[in-house]
This record gives sequence, structure tokens and C-alpha cells, in this order.
Amino acid sequence: MFRLAYVPGVTPAKWVSTWTERMPGVPVTLVAVPAAEVVGLLRNGGADAGFVRLPVDRDGLSVIPLYVETTVVVVPKDHAAAAADEVAVADLIDEEVFHPLDDTIEWTVRPGVPAFTRPATTADAVELVATGAGVLLVPQSLARLHHRRSLTYRPVPDAPQSQVALTWPTDATTDLVEEFIGIVRGRTVNSSRGRTPAAPAEKPAQRQAQKPAQISSGRRAAPAGRKSKGRRPR
Repeated sequence: MFRLAYVPGVTPAKWVSTWTERMPGVPVTLVAVPAAEVVGLLRNGGADAGFVRLPVDRDGLSVIPLYVETTVVVVPKDHAAAAADEVAVADLIDEEVFHPLDDTIEWTVRPGVPAFTRPATTADAVELVATGAGVLLVPQSLARLHHRRSLTYRPVPDAPQSQVALTWPTDATTDLVEEFIGIVRGRTVNSSRGRTPAAPAEKPAQRQAQKPAQISSGRRAAPAGRKSKGRRPR
């Protein structure tokens, strides 16, 4: 059995599907875990590997960054931002912005005005946005995960972005973990993992180069020491 943890918003289905094709005798157990708890789960042996949102405490962990997500602002459908194709951080200067405790976006300076409370989770923050109490900035996958009919979202191109990574305890890098790393990195079933490539087959011995044939001009070559007489012009 291979135990794979993943945080909200991450969809491991494509990698699990490939694993099932290649390793039919080793079932995968998916472990959904809050972003704040995934590192502790891995360190305590609760999963063999996991998808996390960076940054995380990397002590004792190996980490492979995978992809970066667009940050979006979640707003009610009747909010002014809903009329735009995208929103700048500066456009949110007067907005009350929720900052849930499980937020994984690294902000140098958080946009807008701090909301009246810090929700415990992103899901709780989305519920508050639905009441019109403020707005929320999250990775796009989380906006989709917590979608509500009364809400919409718009990209915020100049906001920091969330990065998803694969991580596992370095001291527990098993063959199964190596196999999953290969799948995530896109190795084919025939790819080697550190094996020395086979030496190329020896080429057959080349034939001896033949002496280039002399180009014939249709006239016999003049004997050595004599010059060839050219025809006189008529």
C-alpha cells in the first residue's frame, strides 16, 4: 500500500491513475489533510508522501516544487470587482480582506484592511464573504473548491502566488516513493532511475576507403615528363 496525502485544492487523480496502471499490485490510499497539518502527518509516518502548499518547514523533508497557482479574489457577484476581467492589489485598498489561519500565500504587505476576525479555515472565510462582510484572496483551486452560487472570483495578477510541491520524509525514501516521484516528474514506464545507460552497440567495421577514381576527360593522360599537346584552334 502507498499512502498519499494531499491538501485542499490539489487534485492527485492523474498521478494516481498512472500509478494504478503501472503498479496494479500496490493500492493507493488517499489521505485528505488540512494544509496546516500535512507536514506533521508526514513526519509522524501517517503518509508516505504528500502534496503540500509552500512554504513548509523543510527540516527532514525532501521537496519537489511542481506548479504555481494564480491568486484570485473571491467576492459576491454584485461586488464592483465582478465587473472587471482582473483586479489589481491596489484596487483592494479599501476592502476588508479576510486572512484565514490556514492561508498559505506569503504576503510582504497584506492588501486592504484587516477584517474584523481571522477565520480558522478558508472554508469559513468563504462563508463570511458570502454574507458581504469582506473579500478573500486564495489560490484559484481553492476558490473553485469552495464555490458558491452567490460568489465569483477574479484573477489578481500582481499578488503573490501559491506553489504546490511533492514532499516526503528524506529518511523514508523508499522504492515506492521513488516510483511515485518518477510518475510526478513524467518519467515513462521504461525510464531508468539512476541506472547506467547501456553502451551503444558497436558500429560494424568500416570498409577500407577506396582510392578515389581518377576523373576521365576522354583523353589519355600524357606520359610523365611530356606535356600534353593541346589542339590548335581552327
